[in-house]
Amino acid sequence: MTDRAVEDLLRTLAPQVLGVLVRRHGQFYACEDAVQEALLAAATQWPAQGVPDHPRSWLVTVATRRLTDEWRSEHARREREVAVAVRQPAYAAVAPAADEEPPSGDDTLRLLLLCCHPALPVNAQVALTLRAVGGLSTAEIARAYLVPEATMSQRIRRAKQRIEASGARFTLPSPADRDERLGAVLRVLYLIFNEGYTASSGDALHRVELTGEAIRLARELHRLLPTDGEVAGLLALMLLTDAHRAARTAPDGELVPLSEQDRTRWDRAGIDEGIALVTEALTWSAPGPYQVQAAIAAVHAEAPTAATTDWPQIVALYRVLARIAPNPMVTLNQAVAVAMVDGPRAGLALLAPLDADDRTAGHHRLAAVRAHLFELAGDRVAARAAYLAAARATTSLPERRYLEVRAARLAADR
Repeated sequence: MTDRAVEDLLRTLAPQVLGVLVRRHGQFYACEDAVQEALLAAATQWPAQGVPDHPRSWLVTVATRRLTDEWRSEHARREREVAVAVRQPAYAAVAPAADEEPPSGDDTLRLLLLCCHPALPVNAQVALTLRAVGGLSTAEIARAYLVPEATMSQRIRRAKQRIEASGARFTLPSPADRDERLGAVLRVLYLIFNEGYTASSGDALHRVELTGEAIRLARELHRLLPTDGEVAGLLALMLLTDAHRAARTAPDGELVPLSEQDRTRWDRAGIDEGIALVTEALTWSAPGPYQVQAAIAAVHAEAPTAATTDWPQIVALYRVLARIAPNPMVTLNQAVAVAMVDGPRAGLALLAPLDADDRTAGHHRLAAVRAHLFELAGDRVAARAAYLAAARATTSLPERRYLEVRAARLAADR
């Protein structure tokens, strides 16, 4: 088996193995550390020695042995756990544990809900989800978010400590609590995807390890909750958005806006899957924010050219989205759609209140959208100034280069 195949297998098995250990022993902090060591051992041994006949059991055994070693070193406080753990086989004799539960999708759902516990700040929820459910190493997560590994390690450690201090149990919450926590899970997966699709800082536009992991986890969540319309909507939105990735950059690396992309380079399989998902979900589920965003993405995807985009339909969908999930980023995108139907001045009028909103005042996306609408209106001076303001405000080097190029072209055309 190739290194890549082993990596994919380990990421699939990671939440299952962690679920077994946490269900048996509690102590999320210790169990998660033990699973990470087992994953590291497998990543080192399996490519050379071959994948064992029962890879999940192998990981459970190795992780349990790690727990045994830890508990033996603290035997005064860990007598009960040691008594359970020492019955497990050693590394060299890995076989399915006699009392091992069959794989359960509930374990993955429990882990997602646990990692998105309300006691944790959002950045900790993201990091812990990628580590515990995604199976990414601390170093991989740190690289993706452009922070030192020590910083990310500390963030994950604090998150695990907070979960244990909160007294959270490895059980599915009540239906009402689950719905609230599921919203946090969807938000975290959405944030992971967005950071991968347009990196907030650094010299890379895409971080495919993050978009790929977000889509994988969204697929798993959809498998576990196939009748949840918002889960289907989020997966559809990711697929439809990611389908543009190959066309988003020119050969020289310059960012290409949607209206100028070569649509033959779009991933038609991803588009077809995304459209099917959101179309089906909207037939039986009340529309939620992710479904409406996916529907907007589907309208863009169905247009063979930018000129044939059904902008009136997109405006209507943004009105629905603004009603059910109002926020300034929705208004930003709505302004562009309104400009395409009612003219750029109408779009600029929608942007005016955002200058007084702390969430968007000074944000580079507000300046960038305003620049685009000024350009459509023919006000080159205002457009150039707004492009340059947006370039100064962004920490993404590809976006900065794109904005500076747009400003330079306007100066050259004068």
